[in-house]
Amino acid sequence: MTPFVIAQSYIGLSEGPGPADNPAIMEMYASVGHDWVEHDSVAWCAAFVGHCLERAGIRSTRKLTARSYLNWGILVEIADAQQGDIGVIPRGRSSWQGHVFFIDRIEGAWVWGLGGNQSDAVNIKRYPVSKLLGVRRAGNVAPSVTLSVEAVQRRLKDLGYHEVGNIDGIVGPRTSAAILAFRNDNDLPLIPIIDVALSEALEAAAPRAIVPKRASGVPNASRIITASNAQIGLGVLGTAGSVGSQIAPALVEAERAQNTASRIFALTGLEAWLTIALPWIGAAVFLSVVIYALRAKAARIDDHRTGKTP
Repeated sequence: MTPFVIAQSYIGLSEGPGPADNPAIMEMYASVGHDWVEHDSVAWCAAFVGHCLERAGIRSTRKLTARSYLNWGILVEIADAQQGDIGVIPRGRSSWQGHVFFIDRIEGAWVWGLGGNQSDAVNIKRYPVSKLLGVRRAGNVAPSVTLSVEAVQRRLKDLGYHEVGNIDGIVGPRTSAAILAFRNDNDLPLIPIIDVALSEALEAAAPRAIVPKRASGVPNASRIITASNAQIGLGVLGTAGSVGSQIAPALVEAERAQNTASRIFALTGLEAWLTIALPWIGAAVFLSVVIYALRAKAARIDDHRTGKTP
């Protein structure tokens, strides 16, 4: 989506009643790097524009001053302004103060602006064109978000944020949790969105640090380890029993049954060979069970120590 379309989705959003703060507006401050702001009474027109830009994958000025956008992007003549361009007008008595918005349209002497903090809400209001200090358009703004959701999920998993779950291209609860965990570890605003700041941090980040206690520990109450230990025990007993047992009585009984298999063995001369080999075949089967169980146990412990599983 374009920044303008994203901005349209917020129309009707307003500051919280009384001393309450609207969490959506607080998120806007955070998304442009100002999570220190405590109340939505702080001027948020620039935070709104920046938030919409970042959500669209375009780097904002990441400042709360409206006039910071006079040096952003490329200059556009007022006569050439288009819907979605950014307009800046003066506000207040100080030279640094101003108001910034997305241009909806220009008709005659009026410019309609879609902005935040317009009568404490997101709406479309008109202003005199003569007040425009400048019109800017994204052009030489860099970098933009180029990572897809799948790429972000894959990068998070490569860095050790395995709570991301399956790589499915959907920002679901597990992917959101992984994004928040990564943001927390890298001192980014705690919002579960893919923006320029997240993309830059993912590219430069080192693998997730594993807590020493976890790196040398084993999972508690793991059904896989419990089952593996049981298989190992039974496999060892089975191996010993196969090697030490006498299976000749079983072969004699099979001969008496005169079933098809026994006749074949007798005709081909394999009966004597089976008497010797069968215990070792049984031992090999039980030994395979032991090896498989040991590998399953080792894999489960490794997943725990590397953070892939709880």
